[in-house]
Amino acid sequence: MAARDWRRLDESDVRVRPGRGSRPRSKRRPEHADATRAMVVAVDRGRWTCAVDGDPHRLVTAMRARELGRTPVVVGDEVGLVGDVSGRPDTLARIVRVTERTSVLRRTADDTDPFERVVVANAEQLLIVTALADPPPRTGFIDRCLVACYAGGLQPVLCLTKADLADAGELTARYAELAVPTLVTRYDQDFPELTETVRGRVSALVGHSGVGKSTLVNRLVPDAGLATGVVTAAGKGRHTSVAAVALPLPDGGWVVDTPGVRSFGLAHVTADDIVAAFEEFAEAAEECPPGCGHLGPPEDPGCMLDEVEDKHRLPSLRRLLASRAGLEP
Repeated sequence: MAARDWRRLDESDVRVRPGRGSRPRSKRRPEHADATRAMVVAVDRGRWTCAVDGDPHRLVTAMRARELGRTPVVVGDEVGLVGDVSGRPDTLARIVRVTERTSVLRRTADDTDPFERVVVANAEQLLIVTALADPPPRTGFIDRCLVACYAGGLQPVLCLTKADLADAGELTARYAELAVPTLVTRYDQDFPELTETVRGRVSALVGHSGVGKSTLVNRLVPDAGLATGVVTAAGKGRHTSVAAVALPLPDGGWVVDTPGVRSFGLAHVTADDIVAAFEEFAEAAEECPPGCGHLGPPEDPGCMLDEVEDKHRLPSLRRLLASRAGLEP
C-alpha cells in the first residue's frame, strides 16, 4: 500500500486511540436544590433513619451519597435527601447534604485518644444524669460533661436521680456558682419540671450505666420501646444501649438516648475552649502567656484570670480546667 502524501492530510485524518479521555473531570456537583429536609434519628451499619421535616411518623432509610465522601453524619444532623423518600419497605434514599451544625457533643475514649466521636449534633441541651446513690455520684464525670457542653455549644442541665436514697443538697451546692439548672427526681414520683424542660426541644441524655437514665426515657416517652423499634427497624438496628437514638416526645421535641459511658475523654478540648464559655474571663485569657492552661500558680504562674475583678466563678472554672487536664480538682 502506497504511503499517503502528508501534504494532503488535514484534521479529519487525525486518529485518536480509544480509551480514557483527556478532558479533565468536572468537580462540580449537583446542588440538589429540591432535596427533602430531614433529621437523622438513628444510625446503624451504613444506614441512616431520617424523619422527614422532623415528623416522627415519616421515617425514611437513607445511605450517604458518594459525593459526601467520609463526611460524618450523626443523630441530630439536619440533612437533605433525594431519591425515594416515601419510606416504603425496601426503599432507600440518599443523603446529599448535611446542614451546618448549631451545636455538637463530642467525646474521646480517653484523654490520649486522638479520635474524637461525635455523640449528637444540634441538641439544644444535655441532661447529665447522675444518681445520688447506688451508684454514688462521680463529680469528675459531671465536670467533664460540663466541659463538653461549654465547648460544643449546649446548655447543660444536671439531672439528679434516686433522691429517695440520698439528699441532693451537697451536690447541688457544688455547681451553684456555675448556674447550671438542676432537676431532682425519684422513681416513685412524677417529674413535671423535667417534662417541661424537654418539651419542644432537642435534648440529649448522658450518664453512667445504672443511674436511671432508661427509667427517665421510659417516663418521658411512654412508648419508648415501641418507638425505638419503629425508628431502628428500617435500618435493622440493634438495641439502643449500643447506639444513640432520637425518640419523639408526646408534646413535641426529641430526646436523644445515648449509650451508658464509662469515661468522657476530652482530648479534643483546649483550655481556651472552656474559658471562652465564661464571658467574664474570655478577654483576660487573651493576655495570658502562650500555652497557658489557666490553672493559676504553680502550674500557670502568669495566668491573667486572677486579675479579673469579678472572679467568684473562678474556682469552679479552674476545677473544670483541672478535670480536662486529668488533674485532681
